[in-house]
Formats: sequence, C-alpha cells, structure tokens
Amino acid sequence: MKQSLQLRLGQQLSMTPQLQQAIKLLQLSTLDLQQEIQQALESNMMLEVEEENVSSVDSAPPEQKIDNPDQITSEGSQTEIPEELPIDTSWEDIFENAQTAGNSSAETAEFETQRSKVETLQDYLLWQLELTLFSERDRAIALTIIDSVSDDGYLTSSVADFFEGLQEQLDDLELDEVEAVLHRVQNFDPPGVAALDLADCLRLQLQQLPGTTSYKTEALLLVTRYLDLLAGNERSKLLRQLGVTESQLSGAIALIRTLDPKPGAKIEDAHSEYVVPDVYVAKIKGRWEVNLNPEIAPKLRINPFYSSLVKRADNSKDNTCMRDHLQEARWFIKSLHSRNETLLRVARCIVEKQQDFLEHGSISMKPMVLKDIAEQLELHESTISRVTTQKYMHTPNGIVEFKYFFSSHVSTAGGGECSSTAIRALLKQLIDNESQAKPLSDSKIADLLKEKGINVARRTIAKYREAMNIASSSQRRRIL
Repeated sequence: MKQSLQLRLGQQLSMTPQLQQAIKLLQLSTLDLQQEIQQALESNMMLEVEEENVSSVDSAPPEQKIDNPDQITSEGSQTEIPEELPIDTSWEDIFENAQTAGNSSAETAEFETQRSKVETLQDYLLWQLELTLFSERDRAIALTIIDSVSDDGYLTSSVADFFEGLQEQLDDLELDEVEAVLHRVQNFDPPGVAALDLADCLRLQLQQLPGTTSYKTEALLLVTRYLDLLAGNERSKLLRQLGVTESQLSGAIALIRTLDPKPGAKIEDAHSEYVVPDVYVAKIKGRWEVNLNPEIAPKLRINPFYSSLVKRADNSKDNTCMRDHLQEARWFIKSLHSRNETLLRVARCIVEKQQDFLEHGSISMKPMVLKDIAEQLELHESTISRVTTQKYMHTPNGIVEFKYFFSSHVSTAGGGECSSTAIRALLKQLIDNESQAKPLSDSKIADLLKEKGINVARRTIAKYREAMNIASSSQRRRIL
C-alpha cells in the first residue's frame, strides 16, 4: 500500500483549563471545597482571605503606596481577565512555578489526623485477652479465635476449622482444647461475642444473666431448641412444645427481646461524618427564602500589595511567575463565584417546585427529574447532576441531600402523578400505624393506596418495602 500525506480540517470540542477548574469546583462537596480553597491559599501568593472591617491598604507596608489595587473577591465583581489559556492544557503545564495541591509542607498536620484512633471490636477483645491469664498455648488459640470474629461479634469459622488450622502450629492439639479456649473467649465483653450463630449468641447472653432472673430457664430452652418456631410466630406450637402457660411464654419472649442479636455492633469502627448544609431554607413573611451558608467557604480576594508589584515590575522570571499566580487567582475566584451562583439557582428552583414538601413533609413530595430543573434553568442535565451530588439543604424537615428531591412518579386515578418518595412515606406511615397482631399485607397496602387515588401494584409495594428494610407481614406479626 502506497503511503501519502493528507490534510484534513475538522472541529472538536475541547475544555480550557478554566472550564475544567469550574467543573471541578462545582462537583466538590462542602468539606472537599474547603480543602481545595485552603490548598489554593497555600500555593498562590496572590490569594488571601478577605477579612471584615479591614481596609485593603492595611495589607501593604506603610512605606508602600498602592495605586488602583485589585479588589477582586469571590462574591463581588472583578476586573477584566487576561487572555485565555491554550486549550487542552492544565494549570500545571502553564504555571510551572505554582505549587501543586499535594505538595504542601507537613509541618502542621491536618486536624483530622490528630484524632485518636477508633477502637475496633478486635482491639477490645485483644485488650481483654491481655488482662486474662492464658498459657502460651491457649493464648495462640485465643488469638486465632479473635481474628475470626466479625464486626457483629460472630465467628466466621467453625471450631473444626480452628482445630485444623492450629494443628500445624501446636503439637498434640486436641479439639477439647480449642473448645475450652473458645468458651473462655465467649465470656469476654460484650456478652454474646464469638458466637457460632444467632441461637448461640442469645444463649451466651442468657447464661451470663443472674440465676434469679425470671423466665431464664424457659428462654434458654426456647432459643436453643425452638428458635425457628419463635421466628415464625408459632405461638400455639411453642405452648405445646415447651409445656408452659401463656404468661410464662410471654415472659420468656419479653426476656429474649432484651438481648442484642449483634453484640459487636456496639463497638463501631467508623469515623463520625458531619454533614454541613450548603444552603438554608426558611419561610420569611410567607415566602420561602433560600440563602447560601456563609460558613462553607471564606471570601477570597486578590492581595492588593502583590498585584501592584506585578503592574510595576519588568519582564523578569520572578515577575512572570507573579503574573501567572495573578491570572490563576482570578480564575479561581471566578470559578468559585460561578459555583455559588449555580448552586443557589438550582436550590431556589427545587424549593419553588417542592414547596408542599417544606409545608407537609415527605408525603407531599412531587415527582421531579433532573431534566425538569435543567430545562427551567437552561442548563445541561450533567451540570444539574454535579450540583445536586453531595450538596445538602437545611429545611424545616431536616437536612436532606439535593438528590432526595428527585424521584420517579406513579400515575394516580385522577390522571395526575405521585412521587415514589411520597409513596414510601405513605407506606411507612401505614405500617407504623398497623396492628401488630394483624399486620398489613402488600396487597392490602396496595388497596389502601388505591383508595387514596394512587395506583400501585403489589410487587411495587414489595419492592419499596424491601428497599426500606421493612419485613414482610408474616415476619412483622407479633405474638406478644
């Protein structure tokens, strides 16, 4: 095949570094945005936090006089921005002297890194192991058992697995030794830890109760032999198998309900996550007002002293670096201002469409999709998706994520639409008010919703119920 040179003309969309930065800031959560701003302040000499009641002249030395300093802030107007950067480039390619976000000095550690380590269930059990007198042989067995305990407090391996795995480490090991050490570990706190299954967990907790506890004997017999009948709410069979009276069975079941089926969950291995609302919604003089949270990001501005040096300096390498920092700072402030403006527009549009939710709660939620907001604000759906991800709104009904307001719809008898969020709220309300002795089935709930004009199939009710972690009617039925 003969080689040849050809010239082709074409057009393609390319994002400038400024647009890339604006999109990045738009999709950041509040906590991530604060870290991004802090990194920008540390890496750019031109950026500074605007302090209240402080004039711009105070930031310059007394002997220096500033002529027409830049007064660009993250929420105010700004002067004309220099020429655009080349497309298909990044800030690092243009501003070589700029400090990258991840290269900040580690002289002062982050506050999050100074928090104490969260204690896990494994750590708690190992601490108790250190306080218990064990031989070296038994200690090795106990360490193997503790390593196999899940976060809920159950063993992930059987006693036979422990015995088989330890035979290579310990000579002349017998199964009785492993079982003896397991019984000692099962006496650790919390009660019921290192159990083989649910019945074993409940048994361990009952055995640690005082001998004078009422209905302890009946409860032990119930969890060790007839736990399946108890789960199926077979009251008549339980009375016949146990040979007890109605009051004794009720007392045993009440005692079992005081036990913890997941003893290890008390000791959590998770850091607390704090949600900071991006906007506040409040009703003022009969109208719902939406305002940005002023604490999510500080007001930034261009340092007037350093910007004046750029205007009076020559074309040296240092001055070129300062010009690059100045241009980068201006675009960062503009991108931050654009983010706040877009976030506020989307929040106000959501509040305008979901006023019934603010007045009456989730039951009055209207169906809404991203396209509805995008068409009204004349923005792309991807932009709305970025704005509503990990952004939170403080409402009279609590702090909710923006995406909570978007849901599918179900047709009504009157030809209208009902939000799936509202249907879930109605479903939860019906189940909370049902009779425990005769809970509502999925078909009955569908009929009750149909009486309200909402046409929902039984399988849809079952899908919503399972998504909300609500048991079926047979499992919700109480025998006590």
